Amino acid sequence: MKILVIGESCRDVFVYGFSNRLAPEAPVPVFNTIRSVANEGMARNVYKNLQALKAQVNIHTNSNWVSITKTRYVDQNTNHMFIRVDSVLESKYGRSNLKNIKFEDYDAVVISDYNKGFVSEKDIETISQRHSLTFLDTKKILGPWCENVSFIKINNHEYERTKHMLSDKTQERLIVTMGSDGAKFNGIVYPVENVEIKDSAGAGDTFISALAVEYIESKNITKAIEFANKCATTVVQKRGVNTV
Repeated sequence: MKILVIGESCRDVFVYGFSNRLAPEAPVPVFNTIRSVANEGMARNVYKNLQALKAQVNIHTNSNWVSITKTRYVDQNTNHMFIRVDSVLESKYGRSNLKNIKFEDYDAVVISDYNKGFVSEKDIETISQRHSLTFLDTKKILGPWCENVSFIKINNHEYERTKHMLSDKTQERLIVTMGSDGAKFNGIVYPVENVEIKDSAGAGDTFISALAVEYIESKNITKAIEFANKCATTVVQKRGVNTV
């Protein structure tokens, strides 16, 4: 199977350490670094997950992704995050150019839209018109522009922000992930195994990747959601951003 990923990317950096005192000049913790881990993030993490699931993948993303970092400072023992530092403004992600993409070469298109400006609402509408099987994971407030997308994945917090904008057509395509409560599609809840969650960062990327792969193979959305739940449950048991 051949899949195209479209969306903005960055580097996810996790700096692990500890703090056992406050700074003398201000009531803030003094962070002592032990180690750091860097991963390909956002759409690049979807790309890596799809590769791990044995799909043939191409990606259309911002060319400067290596220089864009999301750095999280995390306690080594408790996995408590002290702070996240983003290196650039959203305007630095640039804009996508879909003109030369041969959509007919792919079995599906996965849109990983973190709403940083790389993919516009018009872009998503165009992609859904040019390919018959599209999967969307977006941070945008939903609207008529996404009504032709095959399946739309958002989390429960994003659903609360956008539910007032949902048409019946959009609602029918919506998969809402609910963390430890599983996922909901067309009124049916698909539960997940009860496990210790160490880090939920990147779990949505794993979910949309597994959903696309299984649906392409089985053409069964129930099987696809169950497989996506299983894969996401695997990665949340690990620290940082991981592939399935």
